[in-house]
Amino acid sequence: MEKIIILLTILLILMSCTTSPEKTFQVQQVPFTDVKIGDEFWAPRMETNRRVTIPYDFKKCEETGRINNFAKAGGLIEGKFEGIRYNDSDVYKIIEGASYSLSLHPDPELEKYLDDLIYKIAAAQEDDGYLYTTRTIDPEHPARAAGDTRWSYLIHSHELYNVGHMYEAAVAFYQATGKRSLLDVAIKSADLIDSVFGPGKRHDPSGHQEIEIGLTKLYKVTGDKKYLKLAKFFLDQRGHYIKRDPYNAYGNAEYTQDHKPVVDQDEAVGHAVRAGYMYSGMADVAALTGNIEYIKAIDRIWENVVFKKLYITGGIGARQKGEAFGDNYELPNRTAYNETCAAIANMMWNHRLFLLHGDAKYIDVLERTLYNGFLSGVGMNGEEFFYPNPLESTGNHKRSPWFDCACCPVNIVRFLPSLPGYVYGFQDDIVYVNLFIQGTSTIKIKNNTVKLRQDTQYPWDGNIKISVDPDLSKKFTINVRIPGWSQNKPVPSDLYRYINTSKEKVALKINGEKIDIDLNKGFACIRRKWKNGDVIELNLPMPIRKVVSHEKVKDNQGKIALERGPIVYCAEWPDNGGHALNLLVPEKMEFQAIHKSGLLNGVTILTGKALGLYKNKDDGSIEKREQDFTAIPYYAWAHRGQGEMTVWLPYDEATAKPLSPPNKTR
Repeated sequence: MEKIIILLTILLILMSCTTSPEKTFQVQQVPFTDVKIGDEFWAPRMETNRRVTIPYDFKKCEETGRINNFAKAGGLIEGKFEGIRYNDSDVYKIIEGASYSLSLHPDPELEKYLDDLIYKIAAAQEDDGYLYTTRTIDPEHPARAAGDTRWSYLIHSHELYNVGHMYEAAVAFYQATGKRSLLDVAIKSADLIDSVFGPGKRHDPSGHQEIEIGLTKLYKVTGDKKYLKLAKFFLDQRGHYIKRDPYNAYGNAEYTQDHKPVVDQDEAVGHAVRAGYMYSGMADVAALTGNIEYIKAIDRIWENVVFKKLYITGGIGARQKGEAFGDNYELPNRTAYNETCAAIANMMWNHRLFLLHGDAKYIDVLERTLYNGFLSGVGMNGEEFFYPNPLESTGNHKRSPWFDCACCPVNIVRFLPSLPGYVYGFQDDIVYVNLFIQGTSTIKIKNNTVKLRQDTQYPWDGNIKISVDPDLSKKFTINVRIPGWSQNKPVPSDLYRYINTSKEKVALKINGEKIDIDLNKGFACIRRKWKNGDVIELNLPMPIRKVVSHEKVKDNQGKIALERGPIVYCAEWPDNGGHALNLLVPEKMEFQAIHKSGLLNGVTILTGKALGLYKNKDDGSIEKREQDFTAIPYYAWAHRGQGEMTVWLPYDEATAKPLSPPNKTR
């Protein structure tokens, strides 16, 4: 009896714990190297990233002294530190992206460049593992806000942020080449940090989250649990050791999500990139430890974002001040910040939530961000970028070739080659089809290997054909996402809704025969004995949709946005008589979709009629002139010069902005 009581007591203790080791995500990511993209939409962008953006970004890092900083710190050349204290991280992010590219496209010249660069990074590392070029070059006079001594000003120094990106780059390079050169640097750095931080040692967390993601990747590739424990340690210190920041002009500890313990947070606040990285790190640690409280917290925060703080483009971060989330329903258009890095962080976070829960609603948000809020951040030439991505412009915006704070161009470089890894997932004997991108994949599931081929012109066309080729003809499940937009739900909340509900139904066929859709968590679940040659056909009708916002989003009242499929549209000046902000689009106006292969690298545009509003200078009366109307995909704006642009179009004259007519000449 006593033994039974002891066993029951142990069982109750185990059940009460929030963590259990050696857990993982419910759904597994199909490695990006097992997915080959071959469509007309994403494949050219990935190729531009490989051929243009990666070498361009490295060149900029050379020109701005970012790479020479490592050589100087390593004693290879003489000179002072150049730039900002976090510039090391830019180099690491490009290495990560270049490594992903190497995994997809072997390139001896690029690999040799990386070998030489990593030699400089290794030289810059101090004997005990410390790596922070600005302090190593001139420890008495490091860059502004680096702190007087090591770790003395973590809230702003980016010491831990920088090496977090280095850990991600090290893992990527090791997996691409099998070389340990950068991985050994990362391990030496992480071992030093583990000796400095932890229970009974330093407790203060980084002011900019990132190291948590890097440490979990380092744990997964090395198997050393101290890195996972350290990632969790840093997360758990938030909200306990708040320090005032004299350099922080953005307010209190909410800016760095250090206002509450992470498990008690329930609203997205502060710097949007920091937040997105933190939520992604929490998801990583939760998946690896079984921490239920982390999952509950990021689920609560996700609800807050999707119901109250998400732009129609999938962008996050309403305020320029602090590059931060605003209050609930604070979603201005002209001053919207929507940093490109925040869009990437949002996609990373939503993908991890999908892996945790197996729910398509997270992929719905990811897809919206991917085609709109993220893609707008990089020019089609691969050499011009947006840092913020507003939803309205008076003509004062243009893409830039580089920034002093260059986090966005280098973040784009690492995201694009990793895109194939977001297309599919698997769990036991279940395959998840998340995104619709033409290409092939090889997916290893329980007791089988399945080859899939997608044929589609998505996002311009909603017809998707998926050819199935299993190694063994056996019963398993293929879950095909049915996007929320195809079910009359633009986002998985009440923040936005369509005013023209579509009666067109999604259709699903197997080998030419229509089947009923068994929907579970947003996926059509097809379980059957699959054989080579089986074909799934999915038809997603793409009517032109008119979107309105929740009544509490003040900036959008009396206005509509236009969508077709996953694409959000905007009106831009070259297509609408030189202006866009004076347009009035009656609520019942009808539009047509026309594909223009010669425009903006091939886009489907929306055409119709609108009213141009002009204010009479003499008596203030408003003249309405019917005119042709064209909308282009939001991601494609600002490629034809500077001018007006808007996503949200007034249908209520009270919200319209009449234009003063030009002076008449005799």
